Amino acid sequence: MPPRPHASPLDSARDASGQVPVRALLKHPRFITTEVLAGMVTTLALIPEVISFSLISGVGPDVALIASVVLAVAMSFLGGRPAMVTAAAGSVALVIAPLVKEHGTQYVLPTVVLAGAIQIAFGAAGLARLVRYIPRSVMVGFVNALGVMIFVAQLRHVIDVPWAVYPLAAATVLIVLLLPRLTTAVPAPLVAVVLVTLAAVVLHLNVPDVGDEGRVSGGLPGLTALHVPLTLSTLRLVAPTAIAVAFVGLLETLLTAKLTDDLTDSRSAKGRESWGLGVANILAGLYGGIAGCAMIGQTIVNVKIGRARTRLSTLVAGLFLLVLVVGLSHVMALIPMAALAAVMMVVAIQTIDWHSVRPSTLRRMPVPETLVMLATVAVVVVTNNLAIGVGVGVVLAVIFFARRVARVVRVERSVSADGSRAHYRVLGPLFFASSNDLVEQFSYVEDPTEVTIDLGESRVWDASSVAALDAVETRFREHGVDVEIVGLDEISRRFHGRLSGQLQS
Repeated sequence: MPPRPHASPLDSARDASGQVPVRALLKHPRFITTEVLAGMVTTLALIPEVISFSLISGVGPDVALIASVVLAVAMSFLGGRPAMVTAAAGSVALVIAPLVKEHGTQYVLPTVVLAGAIQIAFGAAGLARLVRYIPRSVMVGFVNALGVMIFVAQLRHVIDVPWAVYPLAAATVLIVLLLPRLTTAVPAPLVAVVLVTLAAVVLHLNVPDVGDEGRVSGGLPGLTALHVPLTLSTLRLVAPTAIAVAFVGLLETLLTAKLTDDLTDSRSAKGRESWGLGVANILAGLYGGIAGCAMIGQTIVNVKIGRARTRLSTLVAGLFLLVLVVGLSHVMALIPMAALAAVMMVVAIQTIDWHSVRPSTLRRMPVPETLVMLATVAVVVVTNNLAIGVGVGVVLAVIFFARRVARVVRVERSVSADGSRAHYRVLGPLFFASSNDLVEQFSYVEDPTEVTIDLGESRVWDASSVAALDAVETRFREHGVDVEIVGLDEISRRFHGRLSGQLQS
């Protein structure tokens, strides 16, 4: 059997959940290099994204970079999904930006701490299981939209730039694509970034680099000072933004965890990931200054390109970023943006599920599912917010599902040989959508004085269905017909018995 694409040498050391524990590295020390190099590549992929997102949120690049160090290191110990990268993210930056713009950065700390507390409560309550209700079509749309967003975000680094950018970007792409055919001992993106940076420095090429994006040094910031009073008015001011930050971060993190599970054929602890994110965000707020969540693009770099499988890779990513910011910021500042942008463009192309948009696939897929996928992509691209797109996709999927199952209920009528009794068989589940027109499917005038309604091939799911059955009985009795409902299973019988006759004033 051929190896899976992007398989890791550590896949043979999986535990019962399919994950690779860090202790497996003690038995296979030669694989430590794989994890370390994957973490270093991930750091290089993080830098431009974090800096860009810091400009959106209104905090300095150095603040966002240090917060990313705290998030990556904390989640390496606390998270429920090994090898998933957490850092200051664009979705959180978009949510927090209006608060910063209107009231200033001093309100970021209480917002982030409150958001973290909400995430801890969410995880502790076991609500992370709700991610299972996100349909596959929404997940595919989420992944495709992410690929589009990553690609589009890099265009500014290759449009209207000095001519030297283009050969550097082309060289990066060639190395990333061709080097794995020769060796996978060292991640191709790491080799590409190092060689392209050396070429730019040696040849004295005047191209945009990381240093042009903003201030990326300045040492460790220390604890974040609180400059606002801890009063009820402050709570009222930050609460809406904190709630949005909490749930946007949770949604993107849980979706990324689910995608990473699929990529690595393993399971993650979603509840632990949720409360761990809350703790990490509180730490990042107290020491750094801004919240974050899982970074799906960088996670794909880590697990697909770097072939990482353990927490060591994300720990290395955080620590290497710390070294770059504090001790090697002058070196980091020299990295051409063309190299980093080219790497992320390759990642974007590899992220998109091209099979889902093939004409042959689209012809087979039900139209509603294709519409849900396309709507998710469109909303994410237009709003630049993954959470909004996923929310719209889920709502559309629910609407299409309710519309589809509303049509599955059928009512079949028969009359006894002597014409004294009518028998109705109800087939299909009864709930708020399918039971809406149930009342209209009976022949009240033509039926004899005795009617049996057989629910043996149906089930009563909600109060709307009980109310519909009550309405049917009432209509028959108005015509002098005696009605008997039979065939209820135990659950439906208890539900119907408890609510029947109690739903009308």
